[in-house]
Amino acid sequence: MGAIDLPKSPNVFHPEKPSAVGSRNSLAQEYRDQQNEVNQLLEEETNKVIHHLSTKLPKDVLERLDVMGGLKEKLYNYFNQNYQNMFNRYMVTTEDEMVKKIRNYIDKEETKVLSRYTPKEVADLLDQVGGADKFNTGEIEKSMVNMYGHLQGHIQRGVNDLENITNSLLRQKTDTGAFIRGENAYSIVKCAFKDNLQKPKTVTDVKLSVNILDSELISPIYHYQVTVEYLIKELISKHITDLIDQEIEKIKDERIDQGLEEFSDSEIIFNKINKVENYTDDKGDDPKSKRYSIIAKALFERITDLRAEIDPASFDQQNVRENIKKIVDIENIRTRGFNTAINSITSILDTSKMGYQYIENLKNARELLIREYEETDPVYLPDERYQVRMRYYDNAQLIEERKAYDVQVKSFETEVLHLWDVLEVIYQDKKRLFSVNDFEDLAKKNKDRIRKTLKDKSGEPLYEDIAKVWDEISFVRAAETEVERMNRTYIYEKDRIRQRLILIRNRLKEMYEYQYPIERRVMEDRLNFLEREYYRFEYTINPYHIQPGLLLDVDITSIKRKKATLDAMANVLNEFLHGVSKGFQDAAFASFSRRRSTVREDINQSFSDLAVEGPSGTGSAGQAYLDILNADSPELAEPEPAAPALEAPKKSVKAGVVDAKPPKRGEDKKPAGRRGRGGGTVKEL
Repeated sequence: MGAIDLPKSPNVFHPEKPSAVGSRNSLAQEYRDQQNEVNQLLEEETNKVIHHLSTKLPKDVLERLDVMGGLKEKLYNYFNQNYQNMFNRYMVTTEDEMVKKIRNYIDKEETKVLSRYTPKEVADLLDQVGGADKFNTGEIEKSMVNMYGHLQGHIQRGVNDLENITNSLLRQKTDTGAFIRGENAYSIVKCAFKDNLQKPKTVTDVKLSVNILDSELISPIYHYQVTVEYLIKELISKHITDLIDQEIEKIKDERIDQGLEEFSDSEIIFNKINKVENYTDDKGDDPKSKRYSIIAKALFERITDLRAEIDPASFDQQNVRENIKKIVDIENIRTRGFNTAINSITSILDTSKMGYQYIENLKNARELLIREYEETDPVYLPDERYQVRMRYYDNAQLIEERKAYDVQVKSFETEVLHLWDVLEVIYQDKKRLFSVNDFEDLAKKNKDRIRKTLKDKSGEPLYEDIAKVWDEISFVRAAETEVERMNRTYIYEKDRIRQRLILIRNRLKEMYEYQYPIERRVMEDRLNFLEREYYRFEYTINPYHIQPGLLLDVDITSIKRKKATLDAMANVLNEFLHGVSKGFQDAAFASFSRRRSTVREDINQSFSDLAVEGPSGTGSAGQAYLDILNADSPELAEPEPAAPALEAPKKSVKAGVVDAKPPKRGEDKKPAGRRGRGGGTVKEL
């Protein structure tokens, strides 16, 4: 019988159909009647025993035994039970042995298949000949892991491509969500889509900036010129924090074992703060202080102001400071983090078919610049291209960047106001005398009449005498607080500059219409320059919005209907962030564990010995349940009112949902009534 003749698949369940799940018949028996065979065997054995009894026992004893009635039935059942026990044991043993044989056979066959990638049989032979200490298969296993790792990476990139294409089809547009999704979306500082200046209809320019904070980096990044003393103190600080965390974990476990309430989030923080003084202190001048319990004060004095390089004139290999620096350098503490980020971004670009012709690694400045093409002039560049700039900022650098940003915003405002003043002077000169050119002229012409006919009668001041607060360009700005002064967004200032640029262009059109004198051409050239530089400046990142850490700045130019570079760069960014950043961790969610007040003691659906008020007084929950079952009517099982100390939290049942509020800390959490299957307290019937 071939495999095609096996009609019963593993999805068929039946006790009699051959080879079905749960069947007692198998196609391997070629349709033998197993039940008849068993019956025949049991019948024969029973008859043999009865025949033996009938020949050996006296006649009067046989009559009392009722051989043909009850005895035969008892013997039959006895044989049937023992036969089934023996048969079941035999089947279990046979199945176990068969499973072992099949498992070993499958392992051997899989080894043969894997031998095309890894010479596993040769490795087994060498291991049997020489032993584990003679022949090591570690390199072969590493190569196997690398192969599967690369395969998984290719599969993941393919899935990401499919996901991006599907999302773009569903959106019917390209937006920020196409780049970074999920747990890394918070890291976006700025993402802007705008039409390309040369080809606005077909090409789009994208600016994406991602900020990975110091606390979120998997491998910390340090500047090249940071001192050895700073690095060692950073390691000691991390070591102290780890020790405090371990101590807090022990305390939490002890509280749980004692049945006490778990620490709240604020209590954990306070306990950590209180234990800091157990490991360090502020006595920097005392050699016996706790801060020098890990590394002595004398060693710190040797490495004061020791940086990445030592003057060759004073270098001595046997000095203490040189050997301490060597230990730190061997561990690559100074360069580990930034080199890891560079290796990650370059390898992901290579494997994602996002090659690049230009790379500049400013190692000492902690900056990396990657361009797809060496050319920088957009006129000669293709419409699909990208540029990546990755830089590490510390707090001191950000302070200087913010100062430069302040000056640049003020400079733009000065230049635009200067152009505005030049245009205003020319506009006033071009006005025709004794004629109304604008609302200002009309107001001046009727000023005296307004004063005589309206203001003198009402006593109100003239318009010209009222202090003018609104400049008709932007609304009145609210007073700044310390928050705005420390974190300037410059939205108000940028909006004023943008509005003035628009007003200047409109004024030029109104003044000259279709005439192009030298004054108009000069002012329009200046206006175009300021507009171009202003929009380029606004395209950059405001350093007030950046925090110390790694900044990834990506500029992408892509065809709107193609979006090849956009989709590929989305995969690169997500994979890079996954490999470099730990991601945002909410301490409340990270340390969250179900409170004791919300733990359901009846989760196993059992009746525990909780003290409750039952129908017959104080008793167990099981007794209360039995009393309910034994009651003649539901009304007789109404429980007595529970004591105030044992009163259960209020629950409201609406639409079949039990809304249970956990009791406050310090309240007794034992329910007044019995527990229902849903976990809420069910009112006694």
